[in-house]
Amino acid sequence: METAKGERWITWIIKISGYSSILFVSLILFFLAREGFPALGEVPLKDLFGARWYPIEGYFGIWPLIFGSVLVTVGALLIGIPFGIGTAVYLSELAPAWIKNILKPIIEILAGLPSVVLGFLGIQLAAPFFRQFLNLPTGLTAFTGAVLLGFIAIPTIVSISEDALNTVPSTYRHGALALGANHWQTIWGVTVPAARSGLLTAVMLGVGRSIGETMAVMMVTGNAPVLPRSLNALFLPARTMTATIASEMGEVATGSMHYHVLFFIGIVLFGISLAVNLTASSLALRSRKRAERLLS
Repeated sequence: METAKGERWITWIIKISGYSSILFVSLILFFLAREGFPALGEVPLKDLFGARWYPIEGYFGIWPLIFGSVLVTVGALLIGIPFGIGTAVYLSELAPAWIKNILKPIIEILAGLPSVVLGFLGIQLAAPFFRQFLNLPTGLTAFTGAVLLGFIAIPTIVSISEDALNTVPSTYRHGALALGANHWQTIWGVTVPAARSGLLTAVMLGVGRSIGETMAVMMVTGNAPVLPRSLNALFLPARTMTATIASEMGEVATGSMHYHVLFFIGIVLFGISLAVNLTASSLALRSRKRAERLLS
């Protein structure tokens, strides 16, 4: 009887914990909406989605901030995904035990480094290097931010991807080898496709880490809210939404137009993060159902 009561209490605690996460997200969304939606009544929509951000003169166009975030995030993923998944495949399928015992702690340490430390390293080492190597006027560019964010996202992608690869049953590998496939064919033709949903989750979490990063990006991208008009914008200063909120929120008057627009940027950022998570969940569920159909 006492065991049954204890199990019921544990069940209720787990349920409350699950429902509380929904409550907290709803409260965050409510607070953002309460503080951010007044911007729609204070700033004309065409000006709010304009091409110039200069609040001192009343310009509140957020397109340069949105495209700056997209530019840096996409660049980071082009770096982080190949290196992250490639490292995970190496650790899971190819690396000897002694190398794995060395690399795993290093990756976990990199994942735990504060972003401000990585930003400091970026501004002191990466920015001067890219300025000289690429012959740029300044090293504080979107490209520098993308490289730094890519290396920030790699530990997250590696950890989750390796876990996904390790969950693939060994019978899949043995079956492929028994049919005549070599080691590389087994990895890329069987193991990686079987872990597709987990790899997708790792990539999406890497996207979330890149979009939500603030301090490191604010320190190395130059913080110039310029609307990108070509691929050359990757090698020019840029400003992200998170950097704008972090650098300007402490200086605005509560309840002012600038204050409400910054919260509106937070709503846009929240919507982008929500869309990324929903897309990841949908693709992972579709991949899982496809795998179940193949196995049945």
